Amino acid sequence: MLKQLAVFVENESGSLRKVTMALRSQKINIYASASFDTPEFGILRMVVNEPEKAKDALTSQGFVTKLGEVIAVQLPDEEGGMDSLLAALHASNVSINYTYSSFGRMSKLPAVILHTDEIFETENVLRSKGFHCMDSLND
Repeated sequence: MLKQLAVFVENESGSLRKVTMALRSQKINIYASASFDTPEFGILRMVVNEPEKAKDALTSQGFVTKLGEVIAVQLPDEEGGMDSLLAALHASNVSINYTYSSFGRMSKLPAVILHTDEIFETENVLRSKGFHCMDSLND
């Protein structure tokens, strides 16, 4: 299981850059990110190498942030990899709130970052079905 940092960002030019500049100044590396927008603001979700330090850095710059748990699942780099993951979750009646992708830094294999309401149970389901849930995107 990984920590994810969610940052609420204004929908205006340069706002994402303010986030990346703050993280860069603290030497924080972004491993995965996805942004979602609403009419008034965006939500930038990220997996970083130092989530607590990143939260502190961004909060001190006036950003509203939230840390939460997500699962990173390594997938084979082949056709149907994502479908196999979704089939396993569907068979276990697991509903997914959102996903985004990254890769294992060492393995160079695709990884799916996912969030569910029952995060611990979901990770147990995936492990029991033979999926590799990553403790770090450095795997």
